[in-house]
Amino acid sequence: MDTRVVVVGAGPTGLMLAGELALGGVDVVVLDRLTTPNDNARALGMHARTMEVLDQRGLLERLRPAVVGSWGHFGALSLDFGRLDGAHPGQMFMPQNRTERMLAEWVRELGVEIRRGHELRDLAQDDEGVTAQVDGPDGGYELRAAYLVGCDGGRSTVRKVVGFDFPGTDATTEFLLADVTGIDLGLQTFTRNERGLYAVIPLGDGVYRILPYEFGTPPRRRTAPPTFAEVAAVHYRVTGQDIGAARPLWVSAFGDATRQVTEYRRGRVLLAGDAAHVHFPAGGQGLNLGVQDAVNLGWKLAAELSGWASPGLLDTYHAERNPVGARVLLNTRAQGVVMYHGTQVEPLRAMLRELFDIPEVNDHLIRMISAVEIRYDVGVDGHPLVGRRIPHVELSTSDGKTSTTALLNPARGVLLDLADDAELRATAANWAGRVDIVTAIAPNGDLDRTAAVLLRPDGYVAWAAPGAGGLAPALRRWFGMSGSSRRERPSG
Repeated sequence: MDTRVVVVGAGPTGLMLAGELALGGVDVVVLDRLTTPNDNARALGMHARTMEVLDQRGLLERLRPAVVGSWGHFGALSLDFGRLDGAHPGQMFMPQNRTERMLAEWVRELGVEIRRGHELRDLAQDDEGVTAQVDGPDGGYELRAAYLVGCDGGRSTVRKVVGFDFPGTDATTEFLLADVTGIDLGLQTFTRNERGLYAVIPLGDGVYRILPYEFGTPPRRRTAPPTFAEVAAVHYRVTGQDIGAARPLWVSAFGDATRQVTEYRRGRVLLAGDAAHVHFPAGGQGLNLGVQDAVNLGWKLAAELSGWASPGLLDTYHAERNPVGARVLLNTRAQGVVMYHGTQVEPLRAMLRELFDIPEVNDHLIRMISAVEIRYDVGVDGHPLVGRRIPHVELSTSDGKTSTTALLNPARGVLLDLADDAELRATAANWAGRVDIVTAIAPNGDLDRTAAVLLRPDGYVAWAAPGAGGLAPALRRWFGMSGSSRRERPSG
């Protein structure tokens, strides 16, 4: 093998996956067809669960300072994201290019090789691995790996070459956008009138994102991005504002095509992010969904390559993330119905405004969009935390202060003993090469009446006491058969 894993695509999903694999001790090469990193803002929002994920790897502070706000929307109807519980309420305003720069720096520190200007042309897999045919700056070459993961976006070459089924619906409409400078427009949240829908979002440093939509715009099969003159003309027809004097930095178009692969894995080839699912970008969920795909997959693929994964562990990637992706496709389609149709949906929007004023409805929607509602089937029940993400909780140990977030920085499993239970620690010690054992005291709150929790490397609770049965079966399911390698963190 030339490397253990080839990741195709150096966007947020591919870079996050590469970092997770490197933390798991796996050699990885990232290929990207672009010769230079993306320099456009593209996605702008980072939701609570993604902030938690980055914090659990010690990465969130690298994105500071950043603007965190409480305003959000569902179908251009306002929601209060500041109501979220946890350490990261609201949404972080974070242009995608800044996120990518941070992740690229991180993976290089971990020893990951990023090959820019290297484009996947074809691949073939067999029982032992995958052979990728790559076009690089110096010509074509073969790259051999045990696994290959396509993180190469909605037009994924990996998906097409392997023949993944990608059912769904084609675009029915088209939105335009432009990032511009040289004009002062101020913030204009989503506004509808009889002609269409528009928003203006300040990106900082005098840059604004213009998002005009004219009702009834048909989808277009473009071979090149729209011109700024098109965007300015639509914006004028919808708003009456002349932005023709602005200087465009980036112009693009997007639609509401909705598709998802039927399987996230075919043999030794897997898909993550937009390569596995495309949807209308309502609520800014795409980048977040892809990063969370990567964190779910990374430790499982690393376990498979390290030889300790339990049978079927890698297949839980599809089992867990496919329904999450389908949920996002569902809510973005629903948002489209109330967002880009004309006056006929105004009665529906009026009723939804009333519902959104009910705190429980607001909370349900923001938890769904922020991905903090996810509960995986981890094979046990009996405790409210099982299958859910671990909240950020400050902890006291014999060595001082830590937190549930800090414990996950190495991307390993954690047995958190909150009741000083020597028997539990003795059981987990047989997996100490894969699971860190920590005895701590937690204040009353999220872990009240919880004696112990077993955390997966992705921050989800695989087992909890009391109520979820024996610890050993959960350890075997998620961390393989017990081994002799032992590592225990100091405990008090």
